[in-house]
Amino acid sequence: MENAFFGNFDLASLSIWLFWIFFALLIYYLQTENMREGYPLENDDGSVSANQGPFPLPKEKTFKLMHGRGEVTVPGKDVQARDNLALRQTNAANGYPFEPTGDPMVDGVGPASWAKRRDLPELDGHGHPKIVPMGQMDDYRVSAGRDPRGLAVIAGDGAAAGTVTDMWVDAPEQLVRYLEVEVADGTARLVPIQMAKIKSDRVVVNSIFAEQFTKVPVTKSPNQVTLLEEDKISGFYGGGTLYASQERTDPLL
Repeated sequence: MENAFFGNFDLASLSIWLFWIFFALLIYYLQTENMREGYPLENDDGSVSANQGPFPLPKEKTFKLMHGRGEVTVPGKDVQARDNLALRQTNAANGYPFEPTGDPMVDGVGPASWAKRRDLPELDGHGHPKIVPMGQMDDYRVSAGRDPRGLAVIAGDGAAAGTVTDMWVDAPEQLVRYLEVEVADGTARLVPIQMAKIKSDRVVVNSIFAEQFTKVPVTKSPNQVTLLEEDKISGFYGGGTLYASQERTDPLL
């Protein structure tokens, strides 16, 4: 026993050092995996930033998407990048704000910006579109709260913008995602449920004004909404909080 190796070896010290080495490698691995999207970093002018951080970019990895939707390789080409944005630099240095050069809500810039996501509907685990109109589903009904269908939609300027004709639900989650509104020109627009206040006799959407409802991005299909369309629709209503009128855009003081 006097010559046994472990007789004079501190196993507790070995254990703690192995743990710290494993923990450091885990942090390194997680941080590099976290850099698969959004990297390499870019300057405001679109050039590659000289400082990418203390960790190197991970090697390319290809993911096979479900339901035959192809493959995605990251890090790779930024497929969500948008060119020729209607914005103007206020200063050549990084970090300075950009100013819209047109209608920011229509152009999708600033608070109204959107990402160039796939122009395909989000699918559930069985390959079916997740978000569908409630009126086309016989097994869904409003079990609690106020059914907004048939109520007038009042915009942020107090004017009537249209009438709620349907609700679009996330079928797997059993949640209402959008209200379908028939606007002044007889066409339908979607309103994210988070932007609507359902009252006993009306639905209030404060972020945009009545005349702007006809400018809300439309869906290609009457019974499906794609990921790209969802981003554009949400961006339009979100941007209206700042851009719907000049009074909202101007400073309070």
